Amino acid sequence: QVQLVESGGGLVQAGGSLRLSCAASGRTFSPYIMGWFRQAPGKEREIVARITRSSSTYYTDSVKGRFTISRDNAKNTVDLQMNSLKPEDTAVYYCAADRSAFVSNNWSQWNYWGQGTQVTVSS
Repeated sequence: QVQLVESGGGLVQAGGSLRLSCAASGRTFSPYIMGWFRQAPGKEREIVARITRSSSTYYTDSVKGRFTISRDNAKNTVDLQMNSLKPEDTAVYYCAADRSAFVSNNWSQWNYWGQGTQVTVSS
């Protein structure tokens, strides 16, 4: 059974930083891709960043230059360093993973999810 467990959310002032961490567990689970999504109230879940096993990364435009995704394949962990946070970054952040190399940025294609962690950025 695969489990993704996130940590690191919280409340921060605009301009501050937070680091989210996610650990994936499950015998023989070796996801090709891991990533972070977020969902703000009344909005659809959107991708924030993704990283492949070979460390190829993708960022949504609104976080480029502010967020950094990283991954430890040996530990099956993925982190999201968030700097220069803005109030519009406020959302529930979800860790996600998949074995396939062909998932798109659409959340519905990803098979494994964490429970979500709240990030609130005050102005």
